[in-house]
Amino acid sequence: MIDLQTPVAELLDSTHGKPRLLVVDDQPINIQVMYRCFAGDYQVFMATSGEQALAICKSNPPDLILLDVVMPGLDGFEVCKRLKADDATQHIPVIFVTAHTDPAQETHGLTLGAVDFIAKPVNPDVVRARVKTHLTLKFQSDLLRKLVFLDGLTGVFNRRYFDQQISTEWSRAARNQSTLSLILLDVDYFKRFNDHYGHQAGDDALRVVANALKTCLRRPADLVARYGGEEFGCILPETSYEDALLIAHELERKVRELAVPHASSSVDSVITISVGLATRPGNADGDVNNLVGLADSMLYKAKRTGRGRVCSGVLATMA
Repeated sequence: MIDLQTPVAELLDSTHGKPRLLVVDDQPINIQVMYRCFAGDYQVFMATSGEQALAICKSNPPDLILLDVVMPGLDGFEVCKRLKADDATQHIPVIFVTAHTDPAQETHGLTLGAVDFIAKPVNPDVVRARVKTHLTLKFQSDLLRKLVFLDGLTGVFNRRYFDQQISTEWSRAARNQSTLSLILLDVDYFKRFNDHYGHQAGDDALRVVANALKTCLRRPADLVARYGGEEFGCILPETSYEDALLIAHELERKVRELAVPHASSSVDSVITISVGLATRPGNADGDVNNLVGLADSMLYKAKRTGRGRVCSGVLATMA
């Protein structure tokens, strides 16, 4: 079962390392002031235009945005409106930082979805306190959303979250022409395990396997999910075929090294997994279903050729 006492840092990708702030202002001196306020405790990214801010939010979403209102081109209100209209960025809290204290403007900004207004020139202590408050609220909201996407037995993400994220990561990889790797794996002869040891032991085994899989993932963006029954999936954004293959073999080895007895297996005397890997190169053809289909066919090949092994493939590239 999910332990609700698990530290938030283990459940929120954004807390792996310092929280990320994006400061958006067309005046470099204002950006420098904000940088001095936050550089010690946060990762601070900077943008000098609305267009640049939107691009950063798509490629490397921050945890909170400090946004100027008056800028050439896209003003802060339009930037906020676009962020809130995009599923990928709508949950990022926006704090407007502006020299204008017109109540009508503040009302308009809050209506668009901003969480706060701070007047220029900023008081460093006040702006730090407000940022800390809104980040805390944001992380709590993220946690509640992610709890909906956790598998109740193993504590890893569930199939619903997997389906959502693989589509999101495919779209990002297609947009950035970057690599994306997917691993599907299956516990070998798991029905025999349940028949021999009982379903309680089977549940315990799945929890142990899930924990072992998590230890093999290297970066915050990598994730493991329970794909169904005794099957798991690992999404590895911006991971080359060669690096993903190393991870796939590490997953197989790590589970075998758990040495969970499996007297009814035809592979080994302990629990093993069959692993299928598929990689999307930067210039791949097709869509996300092709990637999932290839990983599934590689998993089937691993099972058909003896189980307890890794089989892998790469999607075809565009002509």
